[in-house]
Amino acid sequence: MNNIKNITIQQPVKHITILGSTGSIGTQALEVIRDNPAIFKVSVLSALKNSELLIQQAREFKPEVVVICDESQYSYVKEALSPLNIKVLAGEAALSEAAAYPQGDIVLTALMGSVGLKPTIEAIKAGKNIALANKETLVVAGELITKLAIEHNVKILPVDSEHSAIFQCLVGEAQNEIEKIYLTASGGPFLGRDKHFLSAVRKEQALKHPNWVMGAKITIDSASLMNKGLEVIEAKWLFDLDVDQIDVIVHPQSIIHSIVQFTDGSMKAQMGVPDMKLPIQYALNYPDRLKNNFKRFNFLDYPNFSFLKADMETFRNLDLAFESLRKGGNMPCILNAANEVVVEAFLKDKIGFLQMSDVIESCMNDIKFIGKPQLTDYLETDKHSRILAAELVTKSTF
Repeated sequence: MNNIKNITIQQPVKHITILGSTGSIGTQALEVIRDNPAIFKVSVLSALKNSELLIQQAREFKPEVVVICDESQYSYVKEALSPLNIKVLAGEAALSEAAAYPQGDIVLTALMGSVGLKPTIEAIKAGKNIALANKETLVVAGELITKLAIEHNVKILPVDSEHSAIFQCLVGEAQNEIEKIYLTASGGPFLGRDKHFLSAVRKEQALKHPNWVMGAKITIDSASLMNKGLEVIEAKWLFDLDVDQIDVIVHPQSIIHSIVQFTDGSMKAQMGVPDMKLPIQYALNYPDRLKNNFKRFNFLDYPNFSFLKADMETFRNLDLAFESLRKGGNMPCILNAANEVVVEAFLKDKIGFLQMSDVIESCMNDIKFIGKPQLTDYLETDKHSRILAAELVTKSTF
């Protein structure tokens, strides 16, 4: 008789570094970790300036390292955490040091904007797998980042819901050629609106996304469809695609998160209720899925799915993103830097909604184009694009 019993093999604890722990993605990632203490351990937490929440998170999760980018708050954070024997670092440069921290197995880059570029590079050089929620890293320097990942045998695991959907659809399909991918877009709060309406919208309206709860910057990007444009650029590098293999389709219900079409015409889609914790959890524990208590999709709640063509004439940011990707080189970097400036200006009521596209287009026309940029070129392009965009905002007649 076989007396051997089934043995459950306990997987080793995964040590997680979270760059941007106080933002929307970071806080949701900590919810996932909180629900799975036997699987995940926090090694590093970082915040731009929200010291109060950072301290609260550090007291609960007890990481080895904490980074506060706002150096003026260093002493406050250090004193608050001194009883816990947590190493406290300050300044933007400290993000790169924390990203390469030896105890981290996976680095979740949940920073907003191009500030995520340098830490991601350092994490890759240190051999850390990347759970990528900072799409701007691939938008700004996609070719550089993907080459580094290959050189250092590092996995880039997408956290954006759309890219996670594509990633999940491609599991087991390595030998099969992609014909096209469809990134789905909700259409944001201004779906179906014309330029006359958009000319008068204010930030309060743009911040009311119909389906997703996100940070202010990404919510404005979603309203202008720039977020989808950035995702198009990100998808090119994540999945090694040509521009013509990427399409955007508006799906207001946000249940089908994206679709892969293979060369035989068959299509695979990943579906689920809008909840960023699912792609976060999938990236952190890839390739294994974890049981959870997230809300389940019910077909009877959604008797109809609808699909629309993206209006790139009215929402010009999406068209500009495709244009920058076709041009290549440092053009997506210009697009991203200018967009970060105009979104901040819009949130401060310094520029109109439609004027954001005007400023971005002007920067794309006027900043020096570099076909084969190096890291220093990306950094200089980012700097000059921001300066020009800020000048154009100042000159605007809003």
